[in-house]
Amino acid sequence: MRRSVWLVLWLVAAACADPASAQTRGSAAASKQGTHLITLGTIAGPASRARRAQSSNLLIVNGALYVVDAGDGVARRLAEAGINIRDVGTVFITHHHDDHTAGLGTLMSVAWDQQRTEPINVYGPPGTETLVKAAVQYFTLSSNLRIRDGGRTVPIARVFVGHDRGVGMVYQDANIKVTAVENTHFQFHETGPASANEKSYSYRFETSDRVIVFTGDTGPSDAVTELAKGADLLVSEVNSFDARMKEMIQDGRWQAMTDKERTGITTQATQGHLSPENVGKMAARAGVKTVVLTHLTFTPNETDYPAWADEVRKHFSGRVVVADDLMEF
Repeated sequence: MRRSVWLVLWLVAAACADPASAQTRGSAAASKQGTHLITLGTIAGPASRARRAQSSNLLIVNGALYVVDAGDGVARRLAEAGINIRDVGTVFITHHHDDHTAGLGTLMSVAWDQQRTEPINVYGPPGTETLVKAAVQYFTLSSNLRIRDGGRTVPIARVFVGHDRGVGMVYQDANIKVTAVENTHFQFHETGPASANEKSYSYRFETSDRVIVFTGDTGPSDAVTELAKGADLLVSEVNSFDARMKEMIQDGRWQAMTDKERTGITTQATQGHLSPENVGKMAARAGVKTVVLTHLTFTPNETDYPAWADEVRKHFSGRVVVADDLMEF
């Protein structure tokens, strides 16, 4: 009798600890109508972290799958969410920093290995087509070997297509309309020959039942605020230069930098990213309903994150959530 009671209590506790397990949550959401967001990766890069994957999100709209950014760990998180990667047909990239793109090649290769034959289209700023071609080239040796192994006949290059997009409406199908604006993530850069490819986008996804805006990486931006007007969800990066500098001092990077490098990283962190105060003011001006904080600056024990949310709330009266990997909204 006692053993049965303990078994029941254990099962109840397990259910309460994970009311919608990642393994079933994604597949359940994919089978439902309407719009669902799963935050696949929520930590800022460039370094990989043990507990969180880098920036990536999954929108599920009437069962169709759309990936927004593909940082390191995206394929593993999709698997943990119960998603068949073969079913991912459309990917959006906000910009070409590797903590938003490093997992793209793996995602593509896994989809191909799982018998994906229809095109997977990747949309993003200038440079996206080149990025996808490079990823295809990287995995061509492996795919050719697997074709020789048997079980595959379609070359990987036939499946993946990159598309460079400007601003404005960048994509539309029966489920979503996607609008992009250029944000301020790279505006502190000096102009030069490579500036045409130094574009960073924020995206607005409009579906039949929700509006979801992704800031990507950006500094304060009137264009992003306007893009977010009336959104149900504002999925916003949040940055703490203090936390970033503390880690750089602890691991010795700060001491190894020249004065010029220290000035550069300080400018990038303070002008090319959003502080909690910036996020709160932007959300209030845009009149969004809920703010989801992601692309979190790394802190070892994550105890700082609730304080960042509180700082956002000083300027914004709506709901504020600190995202974790595999949360569903």
